[in-house]
Amino acid sequence: MSGGSGDSSPSSGRASFSSLSGLKDLELSSESGCLSIVVLGASGDLAKKKTFPALFHLFQQGFLQSGEVHIFGYARSNISDDGLRERIRGYLKGASDEHISQFLQLIKYVSGSYNSGEGFASLNNAISENETSKNNKPGSSRRLFYLALPPSVYPSVCKMIRSYCMNPSSHSGWTRVIVEKPFGKDLESAEELSAQLGELFNEQQLYRIDHYLGKELVQNLLVLRFANRLFLPLWNRDNIANVQIVFREDFGTEGRGGYFDQYGIIRDIIQNHLLQVFCLVAMEKPVSLKPEHIRDEKVKVLQSVTPIKHDEVVLGQYDGYKDDSTVPDDSNTPTFASLVLRVNNERWEGVPFILKAGKALNNRKAEIRVQFKDAPGDIFKCKKQGRNEFVIRLQPSEAMYMKLTVKKPGLEMATEQSELDLSYGLRYQDVKIPEAYERLILDTIRGDQQHFVRRDELKAAWEIFTPLLHDIDDGKVKALPYKPGTRGPPEADELSKRMGYVQTHGYVWIPPTLSKF
Repeated sequence: MSGGSGDSSPSSGRASFSSLSGLKDLELSSESGCLSIVVLGASGDLAKKKTFPALFHLFQQGFLQSGEVHIFGYARSNISDDGLRERIRGYLKGASDEHISQFLQLIKYVSGSYNSGEGFASLNNAISENETSKNNKPGSSRRLFYLALPPSVYPSVCKMIRSYCMNPSSHSGWTRVIVEKPFGKDLESAEELSAQLGELFNEQQLYRIDHYLGKELVQNLLVLRFANRLFLPLWNRDNIANVQIVFREDFGTEGRGGYFDQYGIIRDIIQNHLLQVFCLVAMEKPVSLKPEHIRDEKVKVLQSVTPIKHDEVVLGQYDGYKDDSTVPDDSNTPTFASLVLRVNNERWEGVPFILKAGKALNNRKAEIRVQFKDAPGDIFKCKKQGRNEFVIRLQPSEAMYMKLTVKKPGLEMATEQSELDLSYGLRYQDVKIPEAYERLILDTIRGDQQHFVRRDELKAAWEIFTPLLHDIDDGKVKALPYKPGTRGPPEADELSKRMGYVQTHGYVWIPPTLSKF
């Protein structure tokens, strides 16, 4: 198989930085030679809204050089190079027309089907011609394929890539493939897909992308946990009462009801995005920052999760979801879910991890909420005001804040809830926080798999959720109705309360702004 030494990069052992521009002066990779980036599904929404803008931002920051990179779009649509460029142009922001045009000139388009050798042979010819025109050294070409496609076509597309489009040398060049979620619908389908792709590419060539792993605050979790002495003695069952990992959207399926109904909120959000966050919150300290050491610890904590209990699950479906003509009238697909994971190990025994996600709710946010136990001996009689909580706001308004009980200013010895606050928009005003896809594409070019999902990690994740998902599909666990614009089913708040979560009443965190100062 192609890939050779090019699939191992010195970047593997390096820590992440808050701004990609801080990496340009570091020698993270000694690789050189022509880089061909192929976006399959180039005319689709994902490619236009995420993939091409991410490539453009990397070009803006100097990580993609016009002298060594070329970008190819591949899809079934019968359009020209300029036709694809004009489709993309409207999604490229924050630069002059001249700079955008320079980037667009790097893009060529090849039309073909996803199961036809003829189309992929034409794609390979276009790539090879470009490599030759750039006076590429023999064996130093690098080929990156981004599958912005539904998983149903992954096997056929990967077979075509393997048969027609591999880097011709196994010496110093490489071929790498990025695949998007969902990776199957349950354990059996995920293992089948993994087996099919595993016959074509080795694990060092496959990059299973989960864009949550590219988010700034998610990437900060390892640093927070293992670089700060403050957290080391606190991060365990002796001090932590419960952990919530929450994803909320204030809109519904928005015309995607038929597609969403095949998956539901657990497959769409919880089994992948929130579970990846859970791993970083709950895992043990890796022996180094090498990708395999980090992923080993993630697999260990997943394998320590006990089976999910039905009485620790609340499902919901918002009123009006089935008004979409593409959604079956008898659909039991949840648009909301709150469930409890329990980890059977020395650090976390007895601590509930509440994973919660929903659509058509009262606000939009994603956050981690670590709630600590009550302080013993409540001499200030302030227990009713709330507990200490460490909150990591992933989106929007990225921030970390610690809720504390403090003395209320004045002559009386009265207490109130306040916070220690690190809001990124205020603290890092001059720093551009990269989008998740920018980081992950750059990681792939460098051969750094730290922020990608390994095959055994994927299997362990599906082993946790498949029994519950099958029970939902069989109607054994019902979705409760809830009104759009609310917190979801009231039963979800009751579950959190039953798990020991104490809600703080009368306190609302407000992101600070410069106008306050």
